[in-house]
Amino acid sequence: MIAPLAKFIDWSAIQTLSTPIGIKVQLMRRAPANEQRPQSDSRLEEALQFLKAPGYIPPESQPAQVEFTPKETGLDFRFPTPRPGEFAENNTVYGRLYPCGEHWQERPVIILLHGHPNNLKSLFPSIAHRCNQGGFNAVTLAAPYELQRRPHQPGAGSWSGPGYLRMAESVAQAVAEIRALIGWLLGEGCPAVALWGLSRGGWLAGMTICHDARLAAAVLAASGVRLTLTYAEQIAWPRLRKAMMGQRAAHEALNQTLLNLTLAQPVIPKENILLLEGIHDLFVRSENLEELWQAWGRPEIWRLPCGHISFPSGPGFHDRVLCWLTPRLDKPALQQRAN
Repeated sequence: MIAPLAKFIDWSAIQTLSTPIGIKVQLMRRAPANEQRPQSDSRLEEALQFLKAPGYIPPESQPAQVEFTPKETGLDFRFPTPRPGEFAENNTVYGRLYPCGEHWQERPVIILLHGHPNNLKSLFPSIAHRCNQGGFNAVTLAAPYELQRRPHQPGAGSWSGPGYLRMAESVAQAVAEIRALIGWLLGEGCPAVALWGLSRGGWLAGMTICHDARLAAAVLAASGVRLTLTYAEQIAWPRLRKAMMGQRAAHEALNQTLLNLTLAQPVIPKENILLLEGIHDLFVRSENLEELWQAWGRPEIWRLPCGHISFPSGPGFHDRVLCWLTPRLDKPALQQRAN
């Protein structure tokens, strides 16, 4: 895709997505200064303490207690989150297994991690179908505070406004849930598990492979690397852009913690990591992924002529990624059968 078109698509999406954010920022700005500012600062300091605590991502993880609800296609499941919080709706994890045949436990699994929740219905079913055709199971998960997990209370989302503590807690919760699912899948007999994350899902995949050596491989597509206001720089409305950019100092402080992937190292071999970069991406700057590539010892990277919204999503591209994953997933399976 030509650069101007890819950037225009991303720019247009940013204007659309910034509208509800702008409403929330304006509502926050109308609050009395003596009520809002101390609360915001307190939440930031608590978030920093939480992120720097030794148990932010524990070394051990218990398998998920999965309960299935059969459907016509695939299998829906749920399990209690390993890191419960204050909202009951968010304390249950929802997902779907796309099994590869009747004896699915004998085949490797690819866990698909979404960015926008629409990926779960619009994109991931087709990727899961290609995974099944390639001989792999696929699993999807709803991230904290998304879809069925969104609390009924107004303003309870983890990524809205300066709720830095809730954001940090939701990241820890998401990583704990991914690791719990990995433990359950391996306990069921699946010979290997890989992660394939898109956008925010790629960021969570990156955090997980820095703390869980059980994974066979990981694909980080258009992945976040750290907290960034790149999209805010593109907002057309000056007052809203200025209000959003006012969070820069908080983001810089939070990026001195484990939220910044460049400050951690993967615990799986770099040969089993694939970075997918959109060189015209206005949401995730290519410089950030290039920095991550350098920090992680230069794993394989595909530099694609696309933006964030126009990121490749066709069967041909998905098959190409699956061809990269196949030897990394089937090698453990072959070793297990030989043993």
